[in-house]
Amino acid sequence: MAHILIVEDEVNIRRVLRKVLEEEDATRIISEAADGLEAITAFDKGDYDLILCDIKMPKKDGIEVLTAAQEQLPNTPVVMISGHGDLATAVQAMRLGAYDYIAKPPDLNHLLQTVRSALALKEKPTKATRKKPIPKQYTMVGESSAMKQIYQIIEKVAPTMARVFIQGPNGSGKELVARAIHHQSTRANNPFVEVNCAAIPSELIESELFGHMKGAFTSAHKDRKGTFEQANGGTLFLDEIGDMSLAAQAKVLRALEEHKIHRVGSDKSIHVDVRVLAATNKDVKAEIKAGRFREDLYHRLSVIELQVPSLNERAEDIPLLVTHFLGQLSPTKELTPSAMEALQKLNWTGNIRQLRNVMERLHILGGDTISDEDVTNFTQL
Repeated sequence: MAHILIVEDEVNIRRVLRKVLEEEDATRIISEAADGLEAITAFDKGDYDLILCDIKMPKKDGIEVLTAAQEQLPNTPVVMISGHGDLATAVQAMRLGAYDYIAKPPDLNHLLQTVRSALALKEKPTKATRKKPIPKQYTMVGESSAMKQIYQIIEKVAPTMARVFIQGPNGSGKELVARAIHHQSTRANNPFVEVNCAAIPSELIESELFGHMKGAFTSAHKDRKGTFEQANGGTLFLDEIGDMSLAAQAKVLRALEEHKIHRVGSDKSIHVDVRVLAATNKDVKAEIKAGRFREDLYHRLSVIELQVPSLNERAEDIPLLVTHFLGQLSPTKELTPSAMEALQKLNWTGNIRQLRNVMERLHILGGDTISDEDVTNFTQL
C-alpha cells in the first residue's frame, strides 16, 4: 500500500492527480500539500513512498521541497512537475537528485508509468553502494588535476540514478568513464550494455535498441531482445549518440520518459529499468542549433555533464599511461628518460587510443630499452 504526497498549489491539478492515482490503485493513500512549506511540515508527520512536487509554488518552491525531502526522507523518490517555462529548473532538480520530471499539462500515461517506476524503486530493498572492481582493461589512469576532477564527479554521481552525458574527443576514454560509473553504482552486478550508435545503420538502430518480433522485417527470423531489454536492471551506454538519426532520437526520448519500449512489430509495451549513459564527440549545442539533435533529448540525458579532456590537455599523465600500457605489453621493457620526454612532446590527436597503439608499436619494433630514437623512428609510421 503506497503512500503518495502531492505537492501542488493549483487545486484543480491536485484533484486530477489524486483521481488518476486512486483510480489506478484504490489501495493507495494520497496526501496533499497546497504549497512547499506545508509539504516540508508534512515530512515530520509520516513516511512517504513517493512525492509528486510542483516547481513554482508560494512560500517554498519545488527545489526547496526536494532539498528538504533528501534530508528528511532520503529513500523517497521525488518526481517534479514542471510548467512550460520551468524546463531548466526541472533539469536542475534532477541534477540535485530528483527521480524524474513531468511537464504540465501531464500526459496521464507518462505520469502513471513514472509513478509505477518510482514506486518500484522505493520497494526494492536498499543496499549500500558496493564498488565492484573494474576489469584491468578498463582501468582509468591519470593523476592530473583534470582527471582528479573526473574521479570526484564519478564518485558523487555513480551511486545515484542520474543520467550522465559524457563529452570529449575520439579516443579520450569516454567508455572508461561510463564503465567506471557503472562499476561504482548499485547496478554493478547487473549488465553493462554498450551501443555504438555511429556503427549501426539508421534503418537497423530501432531493432538494435528495442528488439523485434519474428517476421517484423525480411531478416527477422526469430524474436530478439534489444539493448534496452538486455540492460534491464543495469546500465545502457549509448556511445556516439550524436550520430543517431532524429527518428531514433525521438524513440529513445519516449523510452526515457515512459520507462518502457516496444519491440519492432509488436504493440506490447515492455517495462525497462535502465540507467542510460550517453557520450558524443560532437558539439551538442551546435548540433541542436543545426537541427541535428533534439533539445528535449539532450535535457533528458544531460542531468550531469562530464567533459573528458584530450591527452594534450593532460600531458602530465603520459608517463603514468606509458608505464601502464608497457606493463600490459612487456613488463621487462623500459624507456630511457629521453624517450619519455619525446613522447610527452608529441601531438596526440588520437588521444589515449593513439598512445596505446604507439606503445604497442614501440614494444614490437623498439629495442630492449626504448630510446628517443625509437620514438622518432616508429611513432610516425
